[in-house]
Amino acid sequence: MGDLLNLVMDVGPVPMQVGACLVVDAGPGFSQGEARRLIGGRIEAVPRLRQRLMPVPFGCGRPVWVDDPAFDLDNHLQIMKCPAPGDVRALLDLAAQVIARPLPPGRPLWSITLVTGLDGDRAGLIVCFHHVLADGIGGLAVLGSLVDGAPVPSPTPFPEPAPSPRRIAAEAWTARLWALARLPRAAAALGRAVAELGPPSRAARCSLLQPVGPRQRLETVTARLDDVRRYAHAHGGTVNDALLAAVTGALHTLLAGRGESVPELVVSVPVSIRATTTSDRLGNRIGIMPVRLPAAGPLAQRLERTAAATRRGKAVTSGASTGLVTSLNRILAGAGLLRRLLDRQCLIHTVCTNLRGPREPLTLNGATVSALIPISLTRGNVSVVFSALSYAGTLTITVTADAGRTPDLPILLTALRGQLTAMSRMTGSGTPPDSCATRAAEGPTAGGTDASNRTR
Repeated sequence: MGDLLNLVMDVGPVPMQVGACLVVDAGPGFSQGEARRLIGGRIEAVPRLRQRLMPVPFGCGRPVWVDDPAFDLDNHLQIMKCPAPGDVRALLDLAAQVIARPLPPGRPLWSITLVTGLDGDRAGLIVCFHHVLADGIGGLAVLGSLVDGAPVPSPTPFPEPAPSPRRIAAEAWTARLWALARLPRAAAALGRAVAELGPPSRAARCSLLQPVGPRQRLETVTARLDDVRRYAHAHGGTVNDALLAAVTGALHTLLAGRGESVPELVVSVPVSIRATTTSDRLGNRIGIMPVRLPAAGPLAQRLERTAAATRRGKAVTSGASTGLVTSLNRILAGAGLLRRLLDRQCLIHTVCTNLRGPREPLTLNGATVSALIPISLTRGNVSVVFSALSYAGTLTITVTADAGRTPDLPILLTALRGQLTAMSRMTGSGTPPDSCATRAAEGPTAGGTDASNRTR
């Protein structure tokens, strides 16, 4: 059902695509050709990467995944040179362009761009996929299948023939009959969905809510994961609670600079209803948790109130809301009203996702992946979104903003760094947490969606 939701929501100028940017310490012995060959062989371990969505006959439900008999790696993997000056700032600008470019709908919905020419003997890898292919945890499973140490896939027949129209129709109507049999439980499921979403509550009108366009701006801020965790635990929260408190505090500073006072912000927090997945079991299994959070006041108090709010939200978040939201959005899309609604919604101010990545550094063709940067895009009228990922002891927060709506983005970044620096200082660490992000602007660095957002 989550897959169908991401198909329905793909309206407007910004595609429903997410991704990641890997910075690889390539060194002089790193071979582009060998890296390409390895990636080409390893995608066989992820069946979905060689499948496309096939429309079904009228009345037979949603599209189905089938093997693409015309699959060609050259349609999905390209090599590009990083624009001057070849630093991570240029790499992120390129990543924003690549991920905001719609993937061809008739092919498997992903792409990988190997970026050469970074300074310091480094290379970049921009991974892009449509949100219908996987949620955040699924995306990490895909990445885990492409790097060194991934299991060698066993040979499987390819392509498997697509199901016949008769079989598709039979399965669709069988599913509908089963749904009728489960009608007595439908009312309870509807009740859980309504409880998960909570009563409708308008988010305060402010300049964060402006229709966005396809030009996206990516920036990263980093912190030591242990510093954030210790500060969060000291105030009864999790890493995710500390992240949310930092984000809302930074947004409050941004709005204050615009002459606006918004003491509470509503943040949409995707919550995974599975702890892990594998590359052969992708798709989307998330719940939707809109949380009203304090944006003003001392950091410690805001974190404690944020932790209490997320605990209440998680207690009723089971993923039941996905079906209800999907059904409502299908109706609106069919009536041609969905894009209008997304451009004018007043239920949330921003989206903040958080994923737990690998604890140890990954390698690609023997080269260390020094940074793993999550990337989500702004859509509808949400002009700024946040994606966080912990990797090898570093928490990387990617701030994605509509390029035309946020000329004051540096104010937001400075405020976010300030929130994280305060956490670091209060836990006894005297080094500013954003040294990696600072290097991103200078050169060497240390960035759907979706999130696990589980306690840690």
